[in-house]
Amino acid sequence: MAVDGAVADSKHGSDSAISGKKYTRKEVMAHSTPEDCWLVIAGKVYDVTKWIPKHPGGSLIYVRAGHDCTYMFNSYHPLYVWKLLDKYCIGEVQKLPTDYELKLHNVEYLDSVNEPFYITVKERVEAYFRQKKINPRVHPQMFMKSTLLLASYLLLYYLTFYQSHNHIVSTMYAVAFGFVMAEIAMSITHDANHGSYSSWPTLGFLMGMGLDLIGASSFIWKQHHVAAHHPFTNINIYDTDIKTNDVDLRRVHRDHKRLSVHSYQYIYLWPIYGLVVLKAIWMDDFEALIYGHIGKLPIAKMTPKEVKQFWFAKTFYVLYMVALPLLFGSYNWSYFLRLYLISELVAGWYMAIFFEVSHIVNEATFPVVDLSTGIPTVPHGWAAMQVHASVNFSTESLLWNHLSGGLNLQIEHHLFPGVCHVHYTSISPIVEATCKEFNVPYKRHASIWAAIKSHVQYLKNIGGPVELRLVG
Repeated sequence: MAVDGAVADSKHGSDSAISGKKYTRKEVMAHSTPEDCWLVIAGKVYDVTKWIPKHPGGSLIYVRAGHDCTYMFNSYHPLYVWKLLDKYCIGEVQKLPTDYELKLHNVEYLDSVNEPFYITVKERVEAYFRQKKINPRVHPQMFMKSTLLLASYLLLYYLTFYQSHNHIVSTMYAVAFGFVMAEIAMSITHDANHGSYSSWPTLGFLMGMGLDLIGASSFIWKQHHVAAHHPFTNINIYDTDIKTNDVDLRRVHRDHKRLSVHSYQYIYLWPIYGLVVLKAIWMDDFEALIYGHIGKLPIAKMTPKEVKQFWFAKTFYVLYMVALPLLFGSYNWSYFLRLYLISELVAGWYMAIFFEVSHIVNEATFPVVDLSTGIPTVPHGWAAMQVHASVNFSTESLLWNHLSGGLNLQIEHHLFPGVCHVHYTSISPIVEATCKEFNVPYKRHASIWAAIKSHVQYLKNIGGPVELRLVG
């Protein structure tokens, strides 16, 4: 939902902005496609259907079509864009406790729009980019890095599966292939699917499809990560990154059911982390598509075009990653399977580390939802809670910024997901200073190793009888 100085279509007129018409959330939900797209932003209902073809952020505008998009809108757009919304306003939403029985899974934050901390930090970061005459969504290093990573992926794919080697060399290539696979996901497709790669939507879309190239659906990822994780970071049930089954090997929240086996999760979860990419490719994507939800979060209905892209990408992945190596590669099926699993496990393990140590650590907090009014509410501002729930590491390291795709600066990423991650090291002093001014704790680890240690300790604590600190 990013806008780069774009001016909204002025033909809509502003009469609808003062209509005062009331809509239930169920009525808004009926308008949830690109051809009929309503959004709820700060309690008002907007019909943005006519703006979709011109939206600089591409499909991000309808990732949460028919639902509350307040926090997505606010985090992706400059402050001035709020002034452009009136011409699309068609009324207000009724906040009825019964609406939540529809499992919309939205949370109301204190000062969702006029949060002084967020307004101030946005003003300062936006001023920085204006003064430097920098487009926050673009950085030339991204194009160089993308070229290097994509070329390396193709080369290592060939060396891993088609070039005969001894077992040690083949295994080394498979490990390198998995590493590059993870780097593409974190350093290219993560930004692209957040709309923070390019001002040209087509290029952003193509780079976002890089995730489909390595087997996972970019559509499902946006539903999981952009629509569910970012607005509700570390909130149980709402944040799909910490979702668990009723009986699960993983316990990361106080409200999750505790089993005796969880006392050892800090040990046995590490090899399981390697399965996250394989699980997404071969199970999670299809499960979300079939059941229409991720955990308890309903996902958007795919457009016919998105359905075709999903199945084309999955078919292409199976053909080039499985069928071609088996038919024309240098190895029999058992050795191919070994190399394939090695590369996927390395990719999964590498990616999981960076996502886990950003939020699932001792220093991060877990917002408590107040249900006393019947409407889920967090008595803190959205931006402040993003800082509370996120922890940085190696904040001044350009190397870790590139190797993690900016995930080492998770606070900056959650406050400004529409900014290219290469810019995070430049804006982090602004964010940290503003946090100090507003008494918002800016937490960081000195190194990745300190972050991993904290993650392990957290898993120990939450797996045992120790109660953890939550924010209420």
